[in-house]
Amino acid sequence: MLHVFYGDMPEAIFNTAVFFKNSYDDNWIVDDFSKQMIADVDKSEVLGSGVIDSPVLGKIAPERLSGGVKTLMLVKFMPDMVFNVSTCGNNCAKWLLKIAADEERTVNLRNIMNFGEEPFAIHVLNTDEVVHSMRELLPIAIKYV
Repeated sequence: MLHVFYGDMPEAIFNTAVFFKNSYDDNWIVDDFSKQMIADVDKSEVLGSGVIDSPVLGKIAPERLSGGVKTLMLVKFMPDMVFNVSTCGNNCAKWLLKIAADEERTVNLRNIMNFGEEPFAIHVLNTDEVVHSMRELLPIAIKYV
C-alpha cells in the first residue's frame, strides 16, 4: 500500500536528484520495471546501464533522466527510505501506485498529485485514513499542502 504524508516531513529526503546521483545502482536502470517507467514518463529507451536514448536530449547518462523517474526509482529500490515525491508530475502517480501495489511504501508530498479516475488505496498518514478516489483524497490533502 502507498502511505502518503502531506506537508513538511523532516525525515523525508527532499533533494532526490542529488541523492539519486550518489546512490543509484546500474542494475536499477536495466531493470524491466525501470525500463517501463523510463519509456512511459520520459519517452526514452534504455540502451544499457549507462545510456538512455532520449528523443529530446539524445544519448544521456542516467543522471540526466527526469526528476520524476529518478525519484520513482529511489522509491522502488530503496523501500526503507522516505522520499519527497513532489518532483514527480501527475504522469508518475500511476507508477507510485504500481510500486506500492505489492509492497509497503511511504512517500512525502508537498503538493496535490492527481492519482487518476481509477479506484486506488492510499493511506494518508496525516489523518490515518485510507482513501479510494481523488474525491476522497482531495479534501484531506488540501488541508496539509
